[in-house]
Amino acid sequence: MRGVKLDRIDRRILRDLQADGRMTNVDLAERAGISAPPCLRRVRALERAGVIRGYHADINPAALGYNVTVFAQVGLSSQAEQDLRAFEALVNSWPEVRECHMLAGETDFLLKVVAADWDAYQRFLTTQLTTAPNVNHVRSSLAIRTFAIRRSPASFSSIDCAE
Repeated sequence: MRGVKLDRIDRRILRDLQADGRMTNVDLAERAGISAPPCLRRVRALERAGVIRGYHADINPAALGYNVTVFAQVGLSSQAEQDLRAFEALVNSWPEVRECHMLAGETDFLLKVVAADWDAYQRFLTTQLTTAPNVNHVRSSLAIRTFAIRRSPASFSSIDCAE
């Protein structure tokens, strides 16, 4: 992805789409200062290049009854590539897991898990996560509050994008 060159217009398109992914191409083009056809071509090129990975709705878990968010630090017995891929595939099948990050260090994976309540998380932990093949240990941390969700590339303003 480092080879993708983004100019000022591309960065503006990305910032505006991240802030409002439902924005029409006409509105996006107007904000970027270009006409609609080249704007659409740029968006499609950013999609093909993998810069834009998709468009998603930001859903409030609590509104759906998921009142608990837990970060589970998972250590595996083996870090062989096939074991890592097998664990990733298993994690992908668990709807409770909203995010999964492979880490360097003592913890192999960090999982963001949602559950209706602490008891539901404990059931997931004891019947699925800790019993999964190759799982050596799990440390759980209950999220108390979420306060910094970046929906705008303003948080990326200090990142140097290739011109």
